[in-house]
Amino acid sequence: MSTPSTPSGAARRAVVVDDEQPLALLVAGYLERDGFEVHLCFDGAQAVELIRQVDPDVVVLDLGLPGVDGVEVCRQVRTFSDCYVLMLTARAEEVDTLIGLSVGADDYMTKPFSPRELMARIAVLLRRPRRAEVAPGPSATGPVTTVGALTLDPVGREVTVDGQLIPLTRTEFDVLSALASRPDMVFTRRALIDVVWGPTWVGDEHLVDVHVLHVRQKLGDSADRQRFVRTVRGVGYRLGTGE
Repeated sequence: MSTPSTPSGAARRAVVVDDEQPLALLVAGYLERDGFEVHLCFDGAQAVELIRQVDPDVVVLDLGLPGVDGVEVCRQVRTFSDCYVLMLTARAEEVDTLIGLSVGADDYMTKPFSPRELMARIAVLLRRPRRAEVAPGPSATGPVTTVGALTLDPVGREVTVDGQLIPLTRTEFDVLSALASRPDMVFTRRALIDVVWGPTWVGDEHLVDVHVLHVRQKLGDSADRQRFVRTVRGVGYRLGTGE
């Protein structure tokens, strides 16, 4: 079951997917008060089609849905959408949380959580534009970065390797872009979090490792072949040399 909740003229669209209906309604209420058009779904089986129809800016997705769980929903959504996905998890699901991030979730919060903190996390995510909304101008400037066969265009928010477009999520792009902004700098996990998620973000800093792993996989790198993103053991990550 899905329930459109606010007028279609709202500036932003959100989908909330959680089988705990009181919690879903609570989250929807906060989103509505912030001006979102909100759509509710209480099971994973119908969530993917709803997200396809709505084309939301952000999805708040429960990881522990019965039947089709949040990981599978996120995996399917990432085949057609670059919307932000914020997962809700129970404290006992740390391993599953990392799996959720690995299939394309951008952030997560553990239950119970503060709705105000949830809204703050969503606000941080939405400060990063969707690629289709980006146009040259003061908000999206900077030189094109070339590292060996890799090219990163901060204006078009595009990454290519050997001329082939690499389909990064927005969070993956922002992690790579942060590294490219200071190619001489080694970023700790916390430094990358401050740039990409914001200095007020609190949670498991290993989410950075998951996103870096995903970036490497998409760029054709691995832990043993670090052309574009290099690990500095005991410190963090830096931009590679392309070799």
